[in-house]
Amino acid sequence: MESVIIIVFVMGYLAITLEHNLKLDKLIPALIMMAVCWAIVALGVDSFSNWFDSANHGLVDGFASMVHDDKMHIVEETLLHHLGKTAEILVFLLGAMTIVEIIDYFDGFSTIKSFVKTKNKKSILWIFSILAFILSAIIDNLTATIVLISILQKIVKNRDERIWFAGLIIIAANAGGAWSPIGDVTTTMLWIGNKVTTLKLVEYLLIPSLLCMAVPAFIASFLPAFKGQIDVDESDEVDKPKSPHSARMLYLGLGAIVFVPIFKTVTHLPPYVGMMLSLAIVATFAEIYSNSKFSISSAEGEQAEEHASGAHHSPVHASLSKIEMPSILFFLGILMAVAALESLGILFNFASTLQDTVPMMGTEMHTEGTAGVSDLVVMLLGVGSAVIDNVPLVAASLGMFSEPLDNELWHFIAFSAGTGGSMLIIGSAAGVVAMGMEKIDFFWYFKKISWLALIGFVVGSATFMITRTLF
Repeated sequence: MESVIIIVFVMGYLAITLEHNLKLDKLIPALIMMAVCWAIVALGVDSFSNWFDSANHGLVDGFASMVHDDKMHIVEETLLHHLGKTAEILVFLLGAMTIVEIIDYFDGFSTIKSFVKTKNKKSILWIFSILAFILSAIIDNLTATIVLISILQKIVKNRDERIWFAGLIIIAANAGGAWSPIGDVTTTMLWIGNKVTTLKLVEYLLIPSLLCMAVPAFIASFLPAFKGQIDVDESDEVDKPKSPHSARMLYLGLGAIVFVPIFKTVTHLPPYVGMMLSLAIVATFAEIYSNSKFSISSAEGEQAEEHASGAHHSPVHASLSKIEMPSILFFLGILMAVAALESLGILFNFASTLQDTVPMMGTEMHTEGTAGVSDLVVMLLGVGSAVIDNVPLVAASLGMFSEPLDNELWHFIAFSAGTGGSMLIIGSAAGVVAMGMEKIDFFWYFKKISWLALIGFVVGSATFMITRTLF
C-alpha cells in the first residue's frame, strides 16, 4: 500500500511540474493527489504496521495489533490535526492577500513609482532590486514581483530590456522573502509550525539573503543589458490622477502586515489571529475612505456606475473577489498529500536514508541525541526547489527532521528553499508569475539569469555557514 501511495504522489508531482506542457492547472493534480492518497490510507489501514503521530512526533505504540475501528479513529484524528495546521497557513495567506488587494484597490502601489526618478539602467536595476528585497519581506515575494513588474512596465517600455530587469527582480524577491516569516509561503510554514522565530530568522538569514540579492545585482550591473539610459515615451510622463488615500493605504496596509509577528510575540497566539486583526483594521479604514467618495481610483469607472445606480461597492468585497483561490486550493492539496506520506512514516525513512548516504559537508547541523544533517542535504533541497515547487519540499522537511525550535537546520532550509527556486524560472511563485506577465522564455532565463541566481545561492549559503556560529 505504501508503494501505491508513493506512485500516486510521484505521478501527481509530475503533473504539477509539467502544468504548462499539460495545460492543466496545478491545483487539479494537487487535489486529486490529496484525496486519493488519503482514500488509499483509509481503505488499506489494516495493512499498515506503523503510524506516525505528528502531534507527539513519534510512532504510535502497538498500531499493528489494534482493531480496525481504533486504527480508523487514529487516522481521523491525524487527518483533523493536519487539516488544522494547514488551515492556519491558508487563513493567514487569505488575510495577507486581502490586505494587498485593498492597497491595490486604492492604487496604493502607484506611490512606489514616484520613487523612480532616474533613466539610468544601472540605477533602475539597483532601485528595483532593493525594492523587491524589502517589499517581498513585507507583502511576500509573489505579490512584490507582481507589483514591481507592473510598475516596471510603466517605466521601461521596451520588453527586450524589461525582461532583464524582471529576471533580477525574481532573484531579489526570493532572497527578500527568505529572511522574513511573512515573506514566503515556505518561511511562513516554518514559522507557523514553530520551527523558527522572527528574531532568529532575521539574525540568521538577513546577511546571507542580502548577499544573495546584492552579488547577482552587482555582477549584472556590468552586463551590456544594463548599460546606458532607458527610452522614455514623453506622452506617458504624466500619470493619471490617483486616489488621495493611496499613499495612506499603502503605509497602513504594509504596517498592518508587519504588526503580525509583533502580535504573535506578545500574545503567543497563532499568526493567523494577528493577521485577521490587521485585516479588520485595514478594512475599517478602507470602508471609511470609500464612504468619503474618494475620486479617480483604479476602480473609477466601476464606482461611477454603482453610484449612478445608488449602490455602494465595498472595497473589502471587491478585494476578496480578486483573491487567488486556485493558489489556496493548491496549497491545501499539496500540504495534505505530504501529510499522508508523513503519517505513514515514509518521509522519516527517507530522511534517515539521506542522512546515512549523503556525505557530511562543512559543519553538520545537529542537536544532542540526533545524528546530524549534512549541509549538502539542505543545499540539495535548495537545488531541488528550482525544479520542484518549494512548498511540498518544505512540507516534507517538516516531516523528515525533528530538530527543535530555532535549530540552525530550519533556518538553512528556509534560505535554501526560498532562494534556490530562482535558479529556474519555474522554480518559484515569483518566477512563474513573472513568466506569465512578461512571456519570458524558459530557455532565455536559463541562459541569461540562472547563472546569476546560482552565484547568489552559493554565496548566500557559504555566508550562512560562516555566520551561523555567531548565533
